[in-house]
Amino acid sequence: MRRVKTMTRLLAIGGLATLMALPVSAEEEPIIKCEDAVTQSEMTLCAVQEHEAADKALNEQWPKTKKAVADWDAALDEDQRGGVDALMKAQRAWIQYRDAHCDVEGFSVRGGTLEPAIIELCLADLTRKRTAELEDLVNGFGN
Repeated sequence: MRRVKTMTRLLAIGGLATLMALPVSAEEEPIIKCEDAVTQSEMTLCAVQEHEAADKALNEQWPKTKKAVADWDAALDEDQRGGVDALMKAQRAWIQYRDAHCDVEGFSVRGGTLEPAIIELCLADLTRKRTAELEDLVNGFGN
C-alpha cells in the first residue's frame, strides 16, 4: 500500500512539473504599424514582413508563369521544346543572384544593426521585380 502511495505522489509531482514547464499563454507577436516604426528592431521586422509579402506574391505568380511556358512548349514541335527547362534554369540563377546581390548591399552597413533590414529590403525589392518579370513572361506567351 505504501508503494502505491509513493507511486501516486511521484506521478502527481511529475504531472505538476510537466504543467509548470508549459507556457502560461501563447506569446503574441507585437503588432507594429510599419509606417510608425521607430526602433531598429521594428524597422527590421517591417523589412522582413515586406520581403515575406513579396515572396508570397512571387510564389503565387510562379505556377501561372510555369503553366504558360509549358502550354507554349506543348504547342511546339518536340525538337523545339525546352521553355520550362530554361525557365527553371533562369529561376535558379535568379535566386543565386538575388541572395548574393543582397549580401553585397548589406556590406554597406556591415556589422551594424541596420544590416539585416538592408538585406531584407533588397530581397523584397528584387523579388517584386522578379514577380513583374514572371508576369511579363505570361503576357509575352499570349496568355
